[in-house]
Amino acid sequence: MKTPQTSTETRIDHVAAPTRVPLLDMERELGPLMADLVEATARVLASGRYVFGPECGELESSIAQYCGAEFGVACASGSDALLLALMALDIKPGDEVIVPSFTFFATASAVTRLGATPVFVDIDPATFNIDPHLVEVSLTARTKAIIPVHLFGQCADMDSITQLARQHGIFVIEDAAQAIGARTGDRSAGSLGDLGCFSFYPTKNLGGCGDGGMITTSNEALASRLRLLRGHGMHPRYFHQAVGINSRLDTIQAAILQVKLPHLPAWTRERQSNAARYDQMFRVAGLDQVLTLPMARDGYHHVWNQYTVRVADQQRDALRLYLSAAEIGTEIYYPVPLHRQECFSYLGYNDGDLPDTERAAGEVMSLPIFPGLTEKEQQTVVDRIARFFFGAEATTSSSPARPKYLTGKGAARENTATS
Repeated sequence: MKTPQTSTETRIDHVAAPTRVPLLDMERELGPLMADLVEATARVLASGRYVFGPECGELESSIAQYCGAEFGVACASGSDALLLALMALDIKPGDEVIVPSFTFFATASAVTRLGATPVFVDIDPATFNIDPHLVEVSLTARTKAIIPVHLFGQCADMDSITQLARQHGIFVIEDAAQAIGARTGDRSAGSLGDLGCFSFYPTKNLGGCGDGGMITTSNEALASRLRLLRGHGMHPRYFHQAVGINSRLDTIQAAILQVKLPHLPAWTRERQSNAARYDQMFRVAGLDQVLTLPMARDGYHHVWNQYTVRVADQQRDALRLYLSAAEIGTEIYYPVPLHRQECFSYLGYNDGDLPDTERAAGEVMSLPIFPGLTEKEQQTVVDRIARFFFGAEATTSSSPARPKYLTGKGAARENTATS
């Protein structure tokens, strides 16, 4: 007699002839551009100017213009962009910087590298972005800056945050690593605070073929300070005005990014269309009763670096295992909140201190949404998830009740046709 299987094993057994759907497919993005990319790379190789060649300055101007800022300062990574921004603002030991806990490590690690203290604040569960009301109650006399993260491609509530900052005389650094091209009203990420920090890591909406970063600002003095700090604080050569870092953008990466940048608006529209299609497919399948779908706030231009659903009732990990068996790529951004990371244990945070962040970490799962993803592939993703919840003979009538949380303000999807 066959040994009885667990429910998860049984579900995996039902997956026949899997159709692979990767979380990200760089070849689809780069393939049509290959001739231009090879030409740009060859041009840099022939020039002999491999660090801060003319392509770097051109990219700085292009990104600044794209974001609606006056200046762009290129650097080696998005992590360095955050560090340099804090250095330019003279953040030092004894200072506090307010950050979300539900974000990538670099948002907080940049603060601690300068001896300052990250103050972790909970999120708005509807958007995954930092909650401005909780920012306000976290302000102290030692608060010198706020770093709102535009997580997954949607701007944080910058009107509320910048108003608080003005009232209290503190700086705002946008962590826009996942949000190039995102807007709130008619203003773009990177132009909403004192400084905007971008990453060109390959998985980003505008990604290079390696690491790279950019800081945007409309403050000329800050731009000059950033340029000094990114090159060991050196000016003129071998004379050091400040203790800076080595954070130079390779010319080849700048050339590659310059080739890709004109295509970014079209890629963004594809991501928005894919998000809208997922919404429709999940609802038709009845899956909006068992998953909480992501939302775009009214008046916000979401660029969908990630399409992140929430899976309640501790079923997220089982679903992810099931999809992996069907060769469908997923990822968890982020499984452990920063306030519960071992390296920040000295700050004294406990389980339950940031409940919405902790619940999100246990429920989120990101699905494929990259440009070039086909409708058939999206339907495969939805069908597999439906089979997990409802079985091979899925019907909407068999769906359990929709989770009651995450019904935040402005839950209507933006009109992607006009974006």
